[in-house]
Amino acid sequence: MRSTRSRLVLAAGLVATTAVALTACSSGTSADTESTASADLTVGSVDLAAAGCPATVVIQTDWNPEAEHGHLYQMLGDDYTIDADNKLVSGPLMSAGEYTGVDVEIRSGGPAIGFQTVSSQLYTDDDILLGYVSTDESIQLSADMPTTAVFAPLDISPLMIMWDPATYPDAETVQDIVADGAVIRYFSGSAYMEYLLAAGIVPQAQADGSYDGTPASFVAAGGKDAQQGFASAEPYIYENEVADWGKPVNYELINDTGYPFYMSSMVTRTGDLEANSECLSALVPVLQQAEVDYFADPAKTNALILDLVDQFDTGWVYSQGVADYSVETMLSEGIVGNGPNDTIGDFEDARVSELFDKVVPIFEGLGTAPAEGLTAEDLYTNEFIDTSIGLQ
Repeated sequence: MRSTRSRLVLAAGLVATTAVALTACSSGTSADTESTASADLTVGSVDLAAAGCPATVVIQTDWNPEAEHGHLYQMLGDDYTIDADNKLVSGPLMSAGEYTGVDVEIRSGGPAIGFQTVSSQLYTDDDILLGYVSTDESIQLSADMPTTAVFAPLDISPLMIMWDPATYPDAETVQDIVADGAVIRYFSGSAYMEYLLAAGIVPQAQADGSYDGTPASFVAAGGKDAQQGFASAEPYIYENEVADWGKPVNYELINDTGYPFYMSSMVTRTGDLEANSECLSALVPVLQQAEVDYFADPAKTNALILDLVDQFDTGWVYSQGVADYSVETMLSEGIVGNGPNDTIGDFEDARVSELFDKVVPIFEGLGTAPAEGLTAEDLYTNEFIDTSIGLQ
């Protein structure tokens, strides 16, 4: 039986997950020869080299290639290099079909980095300019690994709790299924569950931290238990690709339970923010436009994502059906969107403040208190966002 995605919010350390094999060695253009395609390209209207960006912009993701990362892979043109051994892809960094004067290297997370946090990767390798870090992780690890978010590719987290609609036909929320006696299965150490417990939304007796990323327990429970997952993947997977289930599930987004964290925000080391400000002022609008372009026409980039999954061969299974469903769901659910204005990728002050006030006591109780004096405003900045760029 396939393993489903196990990327999630961390609270008290790394989560246990299904073992995977880190094998494979193949390439798109060549895994052994550095791409020289950029030498023959003319810089277009955006010159990231002139803005002081590094010759190779290194970006660390939090999981295997997937549609949620589509805006990154959108920045690769036709001339790219796949390094299957190191689970990365690199090539000229393109914006709206034009060369920007630098290359981009996109590194996979999750199994590719031994399930370490992206925060730790940022502080282990100075070559990484940007990494995917959720707001609650930034708060929790701020004392030793402070990060500042500069772009939010996901306006709302796809993290959700799902259940069997046949067993709970009248349920619309997590509170409804809990009231009907459902046990919620989740990854132990998830910060959002600590919030649900503290808020009284899920009683301790109905919280089961034994989820291991596979469908086995959900299927074995026959619809009695609920389980965490991602709205952009599991509903399709369980109905179409888990043969022992093969029917719809209902769900509520964790965002809608009162936990409005930004998942997979693109962050940089806080201490490097000022030094990289000129680069980020030019680069962040490129990230915004790449996301707009990806969702306008995702087919080519999704083909690359599927090829990368196949070549990286980490044990992660990702089909065309899931990719298509993910794009459709992210748009229809507002997981990707402009939020309350016409701009993609910016942060809402009130949301970050609300989350900050909710999670700081939780992390203090877990013994992982944030940096002394940390404020919600320290976690993000909208200064590099181009307010004219948004989904239409």
